[in-house]
This record gives sequence, C-alpha cells and structure tokens, in this order.
Amino acid sequence: MPEETFVIVGAGLAGAKAAETLREEGFTGRVVLVGEEIERPYERPPLSKGFLLGKEERDKAHVHEADWYDKHDVELRLGVTAEAVDRAERQVRLSTGERVPYTKLLLATGASPRRLDVPGAKLQGIHYLRTMADSAALRQALAPGGRRVVVAGAGWIGLETAAAAREYGNEVTVIEPEPAPLHAAVGPEIGGVFAALHREHGVDLRLDQGVAGFWGAGQVSAVVTSGGAEVPADVVIVGIGVRPNTRLAEEAGLEVSDGILVDQSLRTSDPAVHAAGDVANAYNPLLGRRIRVEHWANALTGGPAAARAMLGREVVYDQVPYFFSDQYDLGMEMAGVAAPGEYDEVVHRGDVEGREFIAFWLSGGRVVAGMNVNVWDVTDDVQALIRAGRPVDTARLADPQVPLSALA
Repeated sequence: MPEETFVIVGAGLAGAKAAETLREEGFTGRVVLVGEEIERPYERPPLSKGFLLGKEERDKAHVHEADWYDKHDVELRLGVTAEAVDRAERQVRLSTGERVPYTKLLLATGASPRRLDVPGAKLQGIHYLRTMADSAALRQALAPGGRRVVVAGAGWIGLETAAAAREYGNEVTVIEPEPAPLHAAVGPEIGGVFAALHREHGVDLRLDQGVAGFWGAGQVSAVVTSGGAEVPADVVIVGIGVRPNTRLAEEAGLEVSDGILVDQSLRTSDPAVHAAGDVANAYNPLLGRRIRVEHWANALTGGPAAARAMLGREVVYDQVPYFFSDQYDLGMEMAGVAAPGEYDEVVHRGDVEGREFIAFWLSGGRVVAGMNVNVWDVTDDVQALIRAGRPVDTARLADPQVPLSALA
C-alpha cells in the first residue's frame, strides 16, 4: 500500500501550523510543504509592527526554528510554485516540473495586495506590504527619517505603517476615500478614535478622498488625489486591502467566491481538499454564515483545524474572529465582526478620550464585537459575550464596576 502523502500549498503561518499539527496528531506519512517565497514560514504581524520598526529581529517572526522541518520529516520546498492541481490523478504540479501525489491536500495560498490601477502606478518608491522582503525594503525607505511619506488607505495596514513612518520621524499624509479610518472594519464611531490618534501624532489625514494618480520621473514625487490636490511624496505606501489567491483552486474546478468555499470543517467541494487562512471563505456556525477572515489568529487556529479534519477528526471551526494592533502608545485587541451594517449600536466602557476603554458593537441588543483599547486580559470575556448570543443590559455593559463575566 503506497505511503499516505499530505501536501500543503502555502508556507505561511496556516500551512506551517498545519504541518506541525499533523505530526503532533501522530501522522507518520509524508508531509510536503510548498512555498513560493525563499523565506521559511513566518508570521506577518511583525511586518507592519516590530520588524518594520526595527524593534524585532527577522528570526522572531519565523514560525519554527530552521532545523524544525528536518527534525519532523517535513519536506519544505521553498521558492517553488504550485502551478496546477490535478484532482483526478490527485497530484500537484510544481514549478520544478515535479508532480507530487497527494492523499489529502491543503490550500493555504493566502492573499495578495490589491494594486492601484492609476497613472504612474509603476513608478519607483511605491510600496506594497505583504512579504518579509516588502517589509525590509519599506523599513530601509522609512528609517532615515525626514522623508515625505504618503499612505493610500486608512485600514489596519495603512494606519500601522503610518504610525511606523511617524516614529521614524517622517512627514506623513494618509489618503482615505471613506469618511473615517477603518470605516469598513469598525464603522465611523471607533474610526473617529483612530483619526484623532493619528492627527495628534502629526499625521495629515485626508478623508473622503482617493488616489487618482502619481507623478514622477522614474521615481514617485507626488500623489494626485481624487480632489485634484498634489501631495509631495518621496515614499508611497499602498494599503487598500487584499485579494484571496484562488487561481489554483479555480483552475482545479473547486467552488470559489471571495475565496475558496469551505464548510465548517474547512473542507472544499472536493472532500480530499481543504483550505485555511486568508484564502478560505468558511461557513462559521457561530455566526450562521460564511466569512473570510484575513487576520493572524485565523491562520494560527485555522491551519491546525484543517490538519485535524484532514486526519478524519470531527472538526467544527467556529472561531470568533480576533485581531490586534499597536499604533504609537495605543494597543488594542478586537473580537467579532463590526463592519457597518453588522451592528446598530456602540456602547463604551471606560475612558474613550483617554484611550483606555472597551467598545462593544451590538445588534438587536446582542454583542457582536468588542475592542479593548489599552485594557488587557478581557478578550476571553468579550468572546464569551459574543458566543452567548443573548441580549445584554447596556447600562451594566457600560459600567466598569460590573464584571464582564457576570454579563456572559
């Protein structure tokens, strides 16, 4: 009987943790982990935080020590692209020409930055942030200080890189077409808190404006806004979201819609193929609908969940989406989904102006999301409130004297 082979395409956090889990769960067959980058698997949060700021060494971002893969008999293929999946033959064709057979396949192909398709978009000095190499190049561009930096997009990546640019002593302008930063992620109420934070730190925040183009002779020298203003720029950072990397799945005939469609066990329309991480549009039974989550925690927990499902374990992946961010002296954690349209009320507990508070987003009286800002050790309680799914007394929710655990 041929040896069982589990192939993982995508050597990021989700893929690496899936490989780790397979070995922890006692799988003794062949494990092949394929990654396009030459860097061994790493976590992405440091790319816009500690590593970008020069406060953390490159190695701190890596998921495992360099010798872990050999020690655990995981075949790590770096700098190699998976070009096609042959589901009939159960093979993955690699850019090396090799065809790797699989018993089970995990697609953890992640996502790629959305590109600005405007005049001048190919000028030098325009940065996108997704890989370790991107972060290293951006750090080199920001570290001298005294540069004019323009950030397109006031989402999480845009704001974190804007904060890093200011900490390096650069002049920073952020251009955002929505009426508030983070509008699509948290709505205008808490978006306004982040607007005030960045303005207090000297960022020129231009809302309700997009980027119409770039000027420069080879190297970018100005950004043109949708309102016709020209903003001088030595460095541009574009952070306007990502697209899931679904090409491999689409060409293999798997069901795809804003990511690879998977069930609550992270199984695709082909029972031999699973998907996890940024690329997976998964049915979440807690939320009662599909959701594609692009955050670190989803890769950290989704990869192991998919691995267990591939081994035939009973898996129900119903994680509450979780995210964290550090900007200047503000640290926050967020659980749940708080996009506009997902809630009808925001309740605060603590000092919003002093930026030491918890915000709760409610829908029909039920907590659907929570963010703790410079308040710690409450994430489990916030997630318990979301999981409870029951109406809460908003007066007690806002009262710091009432333990959150008493409300859940």
